[in-house]
Amino acid sequence: MIETFEQLNPLLKTFWLVAIPSSLIFLFQTVLTFMGADSGDGIEADFDGDLGETDAPFQLFSFRNLINFLLGFSWTGISFYGSFENSWLLILISMAVGVVFVYFFFVIIQQVQKLAEDNSFKLSDTIDRTAEVYLNIPENKSGKGKVLVSVKGAYHELDAISENQAFKTGTLVKIVRIENNNLLVVESL
Repeated sequence: MIETFEQLNPLLKTFWLVAIPSSLIFLFQTVLTFMGADSGDGIEADFDGDLGETDAPFQLFSFRNLINFLLGFSWTGISFYGSFENSWLLILISMAVGVVFVYFFFVIIQQVQKLAEDNSFKLSDTIDRTAEVYLNIPENKSGKGKVLVSVKGAYHELDAISENQAFKTGTLVKIVRIENNNLLVVESL
């Protein structure tokens, strides 16, 4: 088997030398990803610097993308080695397929991130919602009471005031705005 490998054309030998390790690393990364041990899509830098906040879901220059590129590049070169007489054309086609592999991974990551759901509670999500008075709310902002409101499937007990009328426990009210960053202003439905 080693003798057969030694007799290969240098270009084909190079494709094989790239394909085997990149395939093994790809399999290892895939197993780690499905086990939940994958830590991310980039290499952490060991320096102190403010690079700013980035919301990019995809890092173009990463080890994973290098492996994806090399996987597409090498296996395309091996697969089409006998089909093209011009080795430069084969290298260009292999590089194009490597870029397509990286792009394909980018599309997959985008689709997976669409599945992510942000269930964090924000007080602003309560505006224009109907709530039930939990503790009596006095009239004319003379004191505060509490309301129960459902946001994203969870009930929250929040402080509330009324500008005009008083509301008794069990009354349904509408939340109209937020005062002082933590106090809901309610009115009748």
